[in-house]
Amino acid sequence: MVTAQSAASRAASAKRAKVAAAKKATPSTKRTQRSKAPVAAKAMPAPAKPVLAMPATPSKTPPMPEVDALAKARKPKLVRDSFTIPKAEYSVLDELKQRAARAGSPAKKSELLRAGVKVLAAMNDDALVAALLAVPAIKTGRPTKI
Repeated sequence: MVTAQSAASRAASAKRAKVAAAKKATPSTKRTQRSKAPVAAKAMPAPAKPVLAMPATPSKTPPMPEVDALAKARKPKLVRDSFTIPKAEYSVLDELKQRAARAGSPAKKSELLRAGVKVLAAMNDDALVAALLAVPAIKTGRPTKI
């Protein structure tokens, strides 16, 4: 009986050693102090479903536009900037806004400035220099607080 008992205990200890070795070989699923996210189990892929033939019906959605049309439809990248302007010239912007509204085409300050840039860009060099000389130079930067 002693030999049967010792053989059983040896088999049990060998089995425990195999389980311990298997645990060491596989990565631990316990959370460590650094890893806060739980370990996700691998999802089994769903069995493939048979593809059913759909009857041909007219599509209610419009066809996709061409790539060139999408590239043209993209909005231009905008740049935000600030500048210093004399109070008298700033009040001219307000007058121009009111004038545009009375004419039936309300405009924002930025639209007025952009229109002015387009007008300056369309001028020849002599006219551009004459327009720049008509504007007095001012000290740039933020005005001092009073």
